Amino acid sequence: MFLSKLLEPVKATAQQAGERLWQMYLSGDVQTEIKADSSPVTSADHAANQIIIEQLTELTPDIPVISEESHLVPLTQRQHWPRYWLIDPMDGTQEFVARSGDFAVSIALVEHGWPALGVIYWPKEQIWYYATRGRGAFKQQRNLINHIQVRQHKQGDPLRIAVSRRQPQHLISALLAPTQQAEFIALGSCSLKSCLVAEGGADCYMRLGPTGEWDTGAVHIIVEEAGGRILDSQFFPLSYNQRETLANPDFMVIGQSSVAWPDLIQPHPTPRQITD
Repeated sequence: MFLSKLLEPVKATAQQAGERLWQMYLSGDVQTEIKADSSPVTSADHAANQIIIEQLTELTPDIPVISEESHLVPLTQRQHWPRYWLIDPMDGTQEFVARSGDFAVSIALVEHGWPALGVIYWPKEQIWYYATRGRGAFKQQRNLINHIQVRQHKQGDPLRIAVSRRQPQHLISALLAPTQQAEFIALGSCSLKSCLVAEGGADCYMRLGPTGEWDTGAVHIIVEEAGGRILDSQFFPLSYNQRETLANPDFMVIGQSSVAWPDLIQPHPTPRQITD
């Protein structure tokens, strides 16, 4: 009941932040800076961040918030939190800057080290993806709501792989088994590609390169409730709030669980190490 009561207010918060992002996107009145990790951050990120934190603090004053765009609380303090909000006020800032429109708001509630509620809002299409633990995953466009599930992949069929517009496809092709054929679907933000797997539009999505736990928190519960999984490059589950930094390893979003994925996707020969 606790998660069910939170869902609609969180969806409304994601929409409000998304509408602010879209207004700023259309106006073009945005300042862009480069962070220490060489990724961009804009005044739109900060505006959405403020909306989300204010709304969540009012909704659940006793639940702390971790955001990509806020100061990170030390692990010694946050490792004792039984639950916390994990947010990315704009997943896909590079898409915002590049004017593709493929950016989204991401809000997750993590309980006892695992995502329990997730909401993604895509302002351009006015679409929500959302899930709560044990209750399935859903896609909503305006008032039309559909239950979503991962695609049933047939043995021998090409893999439908969601990829970034900005990552060379040969890097992904190199991770496939030598005889595995693939079809590539280019899309923007990390969360939208993950949701594409959740709704059956792609079989998998492989992410190479830096991401944070805020990039996967909300989509993790959505993908799992849709029948898929998110695993690291060695086919182990991701973890949350276990390190001083919140950096993710390379990971993959995979659909139908009965597929022998290790036969189709080769583990990285030298996994990228996470350092605190």
